[in-house]
Amino acid sequence: MSVIETSSSVRNDVAHLAGDIERLEMIFENWDETPRGAVKAYGLAIEALNGEALRRLVGALKRDPAALAAMKSAVTDEVVYAVLRRHGIIKPSLTERVEAALESIRPMLASHGGDVELVSIAPPTIEVRFTGACDGCPASQLTFHAGVKKAVEDSCPEITDILQVKGTGATSGDGESVRFISPFALGAGGKWHLAAKLQDIPDGGIKADIVDGEKILLSRRGSLVTCFQNACAHLGLALDDGDVDAGIITCPYHGFRYDLASGECLTAPAVQLQPHAVRVIGNRVEVRLQK
Repeated sequence: MSVIETSSSVRNDVAHLAGDIERLEMIFENWDETPRGAVKAYGLAIEALNGEALRRLVGALKRDPAALAAMKSAVTDEVVYAVLRRHGIIKPSLTERVEAALESIRPMLASHGGDVELVSIAPPTIEVRFTGACDGCPASQLTFHAGVKKAVEDSCPEITDILQVKGTGATSGDGESVRFISPFALGAGGKWHLAAKLQDIPDGGIKADIVDGEKILLSRRGSLVTCFQNACAHLGLALDDGDVDAGIITCPYHGFRYDLASGECLTAPAVQLQPHAVRVIGNRVEVRLQK
C-alpha cells in the first residue's frame, strides 16, 4: 500500500482522527502560555473558515429541492451531524434535546442512587425508564411528574406524551428482586459470582478485586455499580491506584482517562475498558465475567 493510500485510509478513520485531536491537545497543554495561545488561535481561525464555507454550501443546497433532500439524508450520518451542529448550522435533533432534558435532572436522581434512561422516541410520544434506586421507589411518580415530565416538556414542547415504562423487573435465580442490573448484562451468559458487598465499594469511588482469577474494578454511584477488567486499554496496567474525580478515573502510569459509567476512554476514544455484567441484589454485588 502506498503512502497516499495509507494516509487516505487514516483520514477516513473517524475514531483515529478523534484520537489524534485528543493526543495533540494533551501535548499543547504542556506548552508555555504564548505558543499554546497561538495554536489555539490558529485552530479557531481554521474552524471559523471551515464553518463559513459550510454555511455557504448549505445555503446554496437549500435553494435546490433535490439537493436539499440529499442534504437531509446526509445529516443522518453522525459525523456530518456532529460537525454541522458544532458550527451551529443545524438545530439540535429531538433526541439530543430530550437527552439534554434528562441530563438536567440526573444529578438529582443520582443523589438518591437512581437514574433515568430514554427508551424510545416516536413523536409526539417518548418512553423513559427509571433505573437504580428510582426503579420501584414509592416516590417515583412524584419524581416522574415533577422532574422528568416537566424537564422534557420545557425543552421539547412538541413531545406531549411522556410515558414511564417499567424497569428491568429482573429477579435472581432464588427469586430475589434485583435492585440494579448493568446494561452490559444484556445477552451475557455464564455464572454470577459474588464480588463484594455494596457498602464495601466507596460511593463515588472504586474497589479492586479478583473474582474467579479475573482482576476486576468495581465503581459505585448510589446503588448503580459498574464493573470492568482492571486493566488500562493502553498497556494493560492496573487502574486501581489511579485518581477518581467526578466519575472519571485516570491511569496512574500514563494518564489515560476513563468514564467509569461506560468504560469509554476520554484520552483515546478508539479504545475502552472491557466491561463485565454486574447486578445488585440486596447489598450483594455480583458479576458475570467475560473471558
